[in-house]
Amino acid sequence: MKNQEDTCEIFCYDEDKVKRVRGKISKNDFQDMAQIFKVLADNTRLKVAYALCDEDELCVCDVANIIGSTMATASHHLRLLRNMGIAKYRKEGKLVFYALEDKRLKQMIRLAIEHQKEVVVVE
Repeated sequence: MKNQEDTCEIFCYDEDKVKRVRGKISKNDFQDMAQIFKVLADNTRLKVAYALCDEDELCVCDVANIIGSTMATASHHLRLLRNMGIAKYRKEGKLVFYALEDKRLKQMIRLAIEHQKEVVVVE
């Protein structure tokens, strides 16, 4: 039998709260937001994004060494981040440098890391 402690025993709701939140939800594009989280949900890409948080800019060679991969694998992950608008790049001679596109993304990644540290300590 299912544990019912975490479920309401009757169905009722606060109509004002529901309308207010539904109104706010309808004004946002959750599909695009979900795509960003989906891209960052990959362990390797999250490491790459974190590395780009820690340093303002890294070349593909740096990223490959940081994550312990080939340059092709690093390029693949960086390209996905770029295509999602998470990272930007510039070419300098034969090198390609990547950086995070937005400081808010850096904050989001750093916040996730801090949250994870707190959750581990609490458990």
